[in-house]
Amino acid sequence: MDTRHIKISDYNYPLPDERIAKYPLARRDSSRLLVYRGGEISEDVFSALPGYLPTGSLMVFNNTKVIMARLHFRKSTGALIEVFLLEPVSPSDYQVMFLTTGRCEWCCLVGNLKKWKEEPLVRTVEVGGKTVVLRASRVGEMRTGQRVVLEWDQSDVTFAEILDAVGELPIPPYLNRQSEESDKTTYQTVYSKVKGSVAAPTAGLHFTDEVLHALDERGIQREEVTLHVGAGTFRPVKSECIEGHEMHSEHFCVQRSTVQQLIEHLGRVVAVGTTSVRTLESLYYIGAQMCSCPFADDEPIHVSQWEPYEQAAGNRMPDVAEALEAILRHLDRHHLSALHADTQIIIAPGYEYKIVSRLVTNFHQPQSTLLLLVSAFVHGDWRRIYDYALSHDFRFLSYGDSSLLMPDDPPSSGKQE
Repeated sequence: MDTRHIKISDYNYPLPDERIAKYPLARRDSSRLLVYRGGEISEDVFSALPGYLPTGSLMVFNNTKVIMARLHFRKSTGALIEVFLLEPVSPSDYQVMFLTTGRCEWCCLVGNLKKWKEEPLVRTVEVGGKTVVLRASRVGEMRTGQRVVLEWDQSDVTFAEILDAVGELPIPPYLNRQSEESDKTTYQTVYSKVKGSVAAPTAGLHFTDEVLHALDERGIQREEVTLHVGAGTFRPVKSECIEGHEMHSEHFCVQRSTVQQLIEHLGRVVAVGTTSVRTLESLYYIGAQMCSCPFADDEPIHVSQWEPYEQAAGNRMPDVAEALEAILRHLDRHHLSALHADTQIIIAPGYEYKIVSRLVTNFHQPQSTLLLLVSAFVHGDWRRIYDYALSHDFRFLSYGDSSLLMPDDPPSSGKQE
């Protein structure tokens, strides 16, 4: 299959608005769970998930935390301008960015851009009992948005405090509603830790402390990675073939200990969500690069959109263990405890999964790159899964129900023994 020439129209399906969950259930793990095992479809409640996974599996979660990425300014003319933070420019490190004081720069999407000429936008905000004047200046264009400088006049106030005070949670546009106070809790996973995403890794929204404890009791090891989800996750594919769609680049971090655990659990890796999939599968191609040409200290580590398909064409590719061990050698050589990299990977039919063998994921939008990823994972059987979910009243998208996909497991009428 020529992956680049896949027609996105072949991945369309009817999704009535009433099937999109506008709000989450009162209890996260009471959502429904579609179980796809070896081609057979059944259903259960999400709290039963641990019982479907073999003892000795490794489950990988994305611990990113959604930031209050939407800032609103009102001009003297009354025009409302939205500044949507996409990714930090200066400082470029997320953790440093949120601790910075006085000034920072971001790549942003700007709503009502035509009304924002050259003058800075100004608003007064209350942060921890202090009055702070916040100023936004547009200083240029970037490939994915506008370059915006944010400045404030209290040198002991961090940018994290600014966002917590005046930022708004960027819930998905397809919910067709304003964010509410409850979203600040329900649109974060219970294990979220590292600030940086503008969208939640929504497959993780179903997990509760009780489900995590049940995983531990079943002998299922848990590891965490960090991939900061960009707004591009909502960007529709507008080209007829996916060759014309440019994936957004996302930053991720994987600890050395996690890479070691992946090597020890090959064939038994369960990814929670498509963001964890993109992180884990990108590791293989980074390791393959390192096998052929080690990275220098200051060289950015990046997986391009089509790299999996280009590397595999005519080249001798290392096995998965070789690739992951190359990453360990790189980290040891540079005295690093974690790998920091960027990925632009597109996973679509024709892709051969290297690391992920089971997947927990929600139900995705029609004609989306996430649906392409799922189709590749279930060997093209996505439509039967989605037809079942639609005909059995499953709830769709971010606040909707979940699925456990195990395409290469033998069919079974129940849970693991």
